[in-house]
Amino acid sequence: MPRIVMKFGGTSMAGIERIRHVADRVRREVANGNQVAVVVSAMAGETDRLVQLCKEAAPLYDPREYDVVVASGEQVTAGLLAMTLQGMKLNARSYMGWQLPIRASGHASALIDGIDVAVLDRVFDDNGIAVIPGFQGVTSDGALATLGRGGSDTSAVALAIAAKADRCDIYTDVDGVYTTDPRIVPRAKKLDVVTYEEMLELASVGAKVLQTRSVGLAMRFGMPLQVLSSFEDLPGTMIVADEGSLMERNIITGIAHDRNEAFITLIGLPDRPGTVAAIFRALADANINVDMIVQSAPRAGLKSEVTFTVPKASLAHSVDALARVRETGGFEEILTNTDIVKVSVVGVGMRSNAGIAARMFDTLAERQINIVAISTSEIKVSVLISEDYTELAVRVLHTAFGLDAPAAIAGAAA
Repeated sequence: MPRIVMKFGGTSMAGIERIRHVADRVRREVANGNQVAVVVSAMAGETDRLVQLCKEAAPLYDPREYDVVVASGEQVTAGLLAMTLQGMKLNARSYMGWQLPIRASGHASALIDGIDVAVLDRVFDDNGIAVIPGFQGVTSDGALATLGRGGSDTSAVALAIAAKADRCDIYTDVDGVYTTDPRIVPRAKKLDVVTYEEMLELASVGAKVLQTRSVGLAMRFGMPLQVLSSFEDLPGTMIVADEGSLMERNIITGIAHDRNEAFITLIGLPDRPGTVAAIFRALADANINVDMIVQSAPRAGLKSEVTFTVPKASLAHSVDALARVRETGGFEEILTNTDIVKVSVVGVGMRSNAGIAARMFDTLAERQINIVAISTSEIKVSVLISEDYTELAVRVLHTAFGLDAPAAIAGAAA
């Protein structure tokens, strides 16, 4: 029998009525002759509420205890969905991350070390449905671990790989991947297919449809991914490996933005080997992901500055980690800024087309939007700008790169 993993996001699980709707979708897949495992997120807004409680309890909270608190949201929805499926006379049962187990290392943003699927195999042999809370695993010493925000996507993909599923379907509040956020640009277009590479870049720079780690995992193991709407029976977006199959497409696939960036500048760094290494080693030891990095080149004998971005949620921990290495790092001052946004253009067509960065910079300059920092990859250009210009920047770039849908179908794209 075909085996699939279905993952439902927080908006899909926001209340009993929506959980019943999810259960009906699961029943349909079972009726179609599929073996099904379901991965669920916490109810919409619940994880944010739990994170805020952690911050109120202790701004520099213990990551181990943080995991105990925030993992509870997914456990609630897993139990509720299993109950609902049982009410439909289906053989369903919830299984916590430690019951499989999903083995993980670290806390707050743990890595999956492996998944034992013997329990799942027994469930499938018994024509059962396994309902599994996403976002969580268990460490080698038996402690709860969480996989970072959006970690339910990673749970689903990892489970699909371990269980040798035929595909992994990600159900969310949109019906696919769009050229940009339709709430900002009503004429954004839904994409039928996106390459793993493009989806990885889009996810890493702010597209909320899929978590970055989940896409990277799917790409590494060749797991077919499909993004679908929880609320409408519409075709979704397939994530594919072969860009050669995408004929007659735009050079740029999409415009993404990320408001979840905080800017840190270290003033007065001494010009000596090891200074920057000490700074970023301290952040790595604190399990903090650093994104864009810009360092000024000092003239002989003078001090320099280094600027970089971290997730807003990690800002307090970042400043704490940096303060502890201030003397060894040798810098004089720490400045922070949270009123910024990262805007990116992404597309595999960049490989064979020059001038993408120039067009991006010209477009922003025409609207008097100042660029604070720049980073690039083979298929992406990202800039940091003032958060006040977010929507303007996304709209003008979407138009500049020819991504607007014709007016006649704009309503459908929204």
